[in-house]
Amino acid sequence: MKRRSFLLGTSALTLSQILMGCAENNKPRLYVKLMKDSIPAQVVTQFSSGLKAQLKFSPAEQLKDLYDQLKARQQKADTKAEGWSRNLPIPQLNRNAAKADLVTLGDAWIAQAIQQKLIQPIDVTKMEQWSMLPQRWQELVTRNNQGQVDPQGKVWGVPYRWGSIAIVYRQDKLKELGWTPKDWSDLWREDLRGRISLLDQSRIVIGLVLKKLGKSLNTENLDKVPNLEKELFSLDQQVKFYSSTKYLEPLITGDTWLAVGWSSDIVQVMGRYPQLAAFIPQSGTALWSDVWVSPVGQNSELLSYQWMDFCLTSKIAKEISLLTKGNSPIPVQIAATDIQTSLRNLLIIDSEVLAKSEFLLPFSPKVDAQYQTLFSKVNG
Repeated sequence: MKRRSFLLGTSALTLSQILMGCAENNKPRLYVKLMKDSIPAQVVTQFSSGLKAQLKFSPAEQLKDLYDQLKARQQKADTKAEGWSRNLPIPQLNRNAAKADLVTLGDAWIAQAIQQKLIQPIDVTKMEQWSMLPQRWQELVTRNNQGQVDPQGKVWGVPYRWGSIAIVYRQDKLKELGWTPKDWSDLWREDLRGRISLLDQSRIVIGLVLKKLGKSLNTENLDKVPNLEKELFSLDQQVKFYSSTKYLEPLITGDTWLAVGWSSDIVQVMGRYPQLAAFIPQSGTALWSDVWVSPVGQNSELLSYQWMDFCLTSKIAKEISLLTKGNSPIPVQIAATDIQTSLRNLLIIDSEVLAKSEFLLPFSPKVDAQYQTLFSKVNG
């Protein structure tokens, strides 16, 4: 295990089950459903040290799985409230056993979760470390009741890890061409025609074209962006295929020479395939964040707030960043030598590049439809 560590993946369930099983039923409990590999197991161990409580950390393979579980739980609760089973004498402990106190969501899921009343606001006055978060991270999770970013809204989540959309390429193949990519504009080079794989995501693909044109990723009126459709069609000629799950395999086999993808996916393969290199484009990119959210109806506040605070302390935030090969939302001192050489261009982001980067903010259904229509027109 690298760095003498292991992450909370599906094989790490044993740890959480032992912590839960050894505790007495009358002790406080904390049940966390989280994204696989987003928290090191030793961080949980440090949190549990000396803590007289029941702890259970249950990882999921994908963020969509966690969102679906939140949704299914709410639908089940609504059905019970309306049906005959509401009067059954079910013990309180059993009813609560499967209910998570905190859940990981990606920032892109927050708006839907708010709109469908799956999560509840977080009282950040109960968090000592909230003020450690830079303003842009606080703004990301401050939303109104429609899920839109709103400085007058409530806080709906606590970011604990983030990453980006990056470019990964075959060093051997591009060396033969005599150049090294640096920005989104390089995707339009003639010698990459038919050699690129892109995510099958309208916001990402149209977004990188917008960045090439010097526009915001959150541009709402696409009709007013000169040459957008022309550039998008031109990029499509460069693409061998679109996929949100299988875009790295052809890069590894050499069927494609360059791919655009999530940094969390890319770091998983970089160590095994030294012919790969990755970087953040100079004109900025899209950012994503893993966020703790509180499901509607949960009341185990003390342990929940203690855990979220714990994740934002400098020492623990640094461990999460280094051991999960991600980035910390709070400022931490990480030396370049602490990071694997091949990952430095991916994880150490220049402040100017970061300033040009953006989170993909939620759109109205009308604007979403505009993006989908244009994307389908190009690759459909």
